[in-house]
Amino acid sequence: MEKFQVEKDCGCVNLRKVAMIGCGFVGSASAFSLMQSGLFSEMVLIDADKKKAEGEALDISHGVPFARPMKIYAGDYDDIVDAAIIIITAGANQKPDETRLDLVHKNIGIFKSIIPEIAKRDCKGILLVVSNPVDILTYTALKLSGFEENRVIGSGTVLDTARLKYMLGEHLQVDSRSVHAFIIGEHGDSEIAAWSSANVSGIAVDDFCEMRGHYQHDEATEMIAEKVKNSAYDIISKKHATYYGIAMAVRRICEAILRDEKSILPISSMMHGEYGIEDIVLSMPAIVGKHGIENRVPISLDQDEIRRLKESADILKDILRQNDL
Repeated sequence: MEKFQVEKDCGCVNLRKVAMIGCGFVGSASAFSLMQSGLFSEMVLIDADKKKAEGEALDISHGVPFARPMKIYAGDYDDIVDAAIIIITAGANQKPDETRLDLVHKNIGIFKSIIPEIAKRDCKGILLVVSNPVDILTYTALKLSGFEENRVIGSGTVLDTARLKYMLGEHLQVDSRSVHAFIIGEHGDSEIAAWSSANVSGIAVDDFCEMRGHYQHDEATEMIAEKVKNSAYDIISKKHATYYGIAMAVRRICEAILRDEKSILPISSMMHGEYGIEDIVLSMPAIVGKHGIENRVPISLDQDEIRRLKESADILKDILRQNDL
């Protein structure tokens, strides 16, 4: 496992403060989820439309009497300096029939205005990128911010992995929390279900399937992987946006950081030779704690999964080259 270099805790960071940049569907749902979590006592919302941020802050604040004391307000970039976690959800929405990678040109342009504002304030907190395409934008944030790699995290395939666990749990009629499996690679169309390392409470997936009366393994795994990959498109076609699932994924990542859980989550991080892949951000399992990324976790992959992972990396590299990154 690669160990990341981490700085000592900085006294100028308020561990109970979070900043949300972007108050669209994902940003506002994530802010609402974080208000309910009790993780933070202060949250600043920032949006290009200041009145939108003010409205969301007011709306969420009115639920505080049902939760825990918390200061929620609309602000600007000067308010993020001492935030423990700076979450970026700003960007164009994904439209029906549009891939996450189709968003890249618009959202890289948006990040070129946001990230320098964060960088010039010498923020010491952790940068959590949620906007899509998340792997490309995490790479962009890392290059433009100058932050240490451990402090720049993308939400990656945390939600895709949750979808995989949920669908496997439904298929096998077992608690999805007992399913251990990862979606890796791009958070998008070239993502890979890492079946070779998947298990249910230590029992290989194929063996557990047979215990539950399922024997068509190839057909079932292919069907589930396709359903996971197409989940966002299906939801967008029905309700025009996805936001509840990713809001809960944001909350989960923040929990791992704030509580120093050392949890293993498939977040977006820079690759340095693992599986023969260099200089690209991919979603891979990593230990996440108070310093952000502590170690990447080399899960067992078969040769076909490694080949597909490299293809996923090549797709993202081509997009970066087209955008001069």
